[in-house]
Amino acid sequence: MAHRGLRFGIFLAPFHRVGDNPTLALGRDMELIQWLDHLGYDEAWIGEHHSAGWEIIASPEIFMGAAFERTRHIRLGSGVTSLPYHHPFLVAQRFVQLDHMSRGRAMLGCGPGALVSDAYMMGIKAEDQRRMMDESLGAIMQLLACEEPVTMKTDWFELKEARLHLAPYTYPRFDIAVASATTPSGVLTAGKHGVGLLSLGAGLPGGNAKLAEHWRMGEREAEKHGKTIPRDGWRLVVNMHCAEEDERAFREVKHGERRETLSYFSETLGRPPMRSEDPLGDGLKAGTTLVGSPDTIARGIERLLEYTEGGAGAVLFRAHEWANREDTLRSYELFARWVMPRF
Repeated sequence: MAHRGLRFGIFLAPFHRVGDNPTLALGRDMELIQWLDHLGYDEAWIGEHHSAGWEIIASPEIFMGAAFERTRHIRLGSGVTSLPYHHPFLVAQRFVQLDHMSRGRAMLGCGPGALVSDAYMMGIKAEDQRRMMDESLGAIMQLLACEEPVTMKTDWFELKEARLHLAPYTYPRFDIAVASATTPSGVLTAGKHGVGLLSLGAGLPGGNAKLAEHWRMGEREAEKHGKTIPRDGWRLVVNMHCAEEDERAFREVKHGERRETLSYFSETLGRPPMRSEDPLGDGLKAGTTLVGSPDTIARGIERLLEYTEGGAGAVLFRAHEWANREDTLRSYELFARWVMPRF
């Protein structure tokens, strides 16, 4: 990292409405990464999903490889690689290659898999996914250490005297982070292995109030295993849209936010419908959604960081299409011009 202070970036699931041309949507995602690189954003994390129609990137590694060739500075990570879906040896091999080809700009995000429908199609039981993620990450960490050949056998993968073909380009290894939403399981896994954390729960109702508590749990878990969990590797994921004035920002996103909440989170995922008549307003009050002028958003970030009781390394914005294309791109520019320098 070339600058002091807080890092900023996006968490690109991505979210595209069913019926939108997926080829064009993938092109917009790539253009967004290029725009963020131009504006000086530090990171972008790209998701892996295989069903439900909205989050249409199946291989973050393929997307990252193409994006590395189109950008100069921004670091790219998988947000996240669903470890139970892959043999850990191949995950480690692929990310070492990306690390070399990007000259150290690749990062690995790890998770158990978010969509039940993905795991179902592959015959993976939901109750096994977190255990499988932990086993896989343990194997990956041993492989990346490049010390002794790794021999390990579980009920779903086996390693026999396994060594990586190449050591990582980044010494001692590239950044690794574990996703954490509402439960502490993600932060406990991050602590156990001494890696970073992607706090998706920071942007969920009530999630910001749990940040400090969960972080302390991760620190205790790391200590139990003789590891440390790096605050600089802690990334908080929230919603954001910036415009010149609060009223304009709210007006630009109100319709799109409600449409996404009903169409995706309620109807597609089958979650309970919105319990509030004003979900966007409630999110703003709770600090889990940042919509407004540069001054308003800067105050929101300061408030978010207070919940951590010690700070974090980065704030990531969940990439969405609440506003139209022009307003979305301008939002990232306004943030880069008027909010980034304050941190």
